[in-house]
Amino acid sequence: MVMTAAEGQLAFAPRPGGIGADVAQADFSRPFTPAQVAALKEAVARYRVLFFHGQHIDSATHLARARQFGELEIHPFAREKAGRVIFSDPDEPALVVVESLPGKPSVAEKWHSDVTFMTTPSMGSLLRMTHRPESGGNTRWADMAAAYRGLDEETRRLIDDAVAVHDWHIFRRNMAGLPEEEQRLEAMRAQMPPVEHPVVRTHPLTGERLIYVNRNFTVRIKGMAEEASAELLEYLYAQAENPAYHAELEWEVGDIAFWDNRITQHSVKGDVVGHRRLERVSIVGDRPF
Repeated sequence: MVMTAAEGQLAFAPRPGGIGADVAQADFSRPFTPAQVAALKEAVARYRVLFFHGQHIDSATHLARARQFGELEIHPFAREKAGRVIFSDPDEPALVVVESLPGKPSVAEKWHSDVTFMTTPSMGSLLRMTHRPESGGNTRWADMAAAYRGLDEETRRLIDDAVAVHDWHIFRRNMAGLPEEEQRLEAMRAQMPPVEHPVVRTHPLTGERLIYVNRNFTVRIKGMAEEASAELLEYLYAQAENPAYHAELEWEVGDIAFWDNRITQHSVKGDVVGHRRLERVSIVGDRPF
């Protein structure tokens, strides 16, 4: 499929399975035209994740292109030299480095949508590989609207009006007991209390309904007994693991993935060998409804 804009053309080649598209005739080294920005916003909502190849740009250009899609997000737990997720430059806190080192492999294997513990989670992210590992470390994305459509009617009726509580409990565990982090942890408890989001979210552009709970940040379904909540959440989490809903990228240096965080979950395969490094810039989203 070719989408034509007044000032230029972008060609989208959909991947089999209904999720993901490779994009040709896109040049990240130059600003996108307004028509191209509009086309890419529409395409990322339609295809869920877009793949660009051969984009050998620097961090400043990466940031500049991302800003064309909206306000940039500052991840509240990205810290310089704080672990897997760090600031690459204190002067550019919107640029987050995701890195796995030889002898200290670290990847996000659990299926999740980013920062759903925030009131307005990311609209999407642009992730660029700067250092390819010897092998492994492919990223997968799951279409959670397709996952919702795949549920039986009884489960859909059960969750359609349900509300879930999301929290940054994983980060709490990582920070707890570290003297240098305790003061910051206490302050963030007050600044970022648990938030409530619908279990079934509506995409603001496509109108599709989708499963909006994930293993990393959802802690319970509001108003449901603890055991019943845990059982239902486990069933819903597992829907992201169905290969029928997946697109996968085997990374090369210069690849950029732009995904819609509102409608997808993602996971990195834990088979990394060697040094794997990527830079990510996320775009502020809206409040789920």
